[in-house]
Amino acid sequence: MHIPTISGIALLVMSSAVMAETYELDPGHTEVRFYWNHAGLTTQSGEWTKVSGTIDFDANAVNATKAMITIDPASLHTGYAELDKHLKSSDFFDVETYPEITFVSTGAVQTGASSMQLTGDLTVKGQVKPAVLNVDMTFQGTHPLGEFFDYYKGEWIGAEATTTLLRSELGVGKFAPLTSDVVELEISAEMRAGGWPQ
Repeated sequence: MHIPTISGIALLVMSSAVMAETYELDPGHTEVRFYWNHAGLTTQSGEWTKVSGTIDFDANAVNATKAMITIDPASLHTGYAELDKHLKSSDFFDVETYPEITFVSTGAVQTGASSMQLTGDLTVKGQVKPAVLNVDMTFQGTHPLGEFFDYYKGEWIGAEATTTLLRSELGVGKFAPLTSDVVELEISAEMRAGGWPQ
């Protein structure tokens, strides 16, 4: 049995890193949803509809995964215009002053055959807080719609990510805990290798 030398292991790691592909979020098939409890009565939800970003991913080197996601907080949508207006105001996200929410990964750990945890810095209203995304990689390969539409040609991955946040730690804690401080965040994303020609 051949046991790789340290230099051989280093070469393998370097080769894996080189094989990592950069995937770009498909804006039409990426959703960022959030859920909260309203004063103990009901679970409410909303989403941001403008999301962009990339993920560097290699199935053979999952721990080297890197991700960067940018959300336009002004794209917030709950289905009720007056609530949207309030959430965008200085009481909450203050979208005029802070036009971006970002997540930049700082580490990745494979947790299963098709899952990982991404740790990173979440920036909301200029405040940077650590966050952990639990990610399930749901797909990698040629998109099933690629034979019908040029848009879907190429290599794709699909992912579902979740995390739990305390909004009071992110500068949007008004009325907490009467309206729950705890917020559940879900990201569903389809991503194409190399993005699309500009």
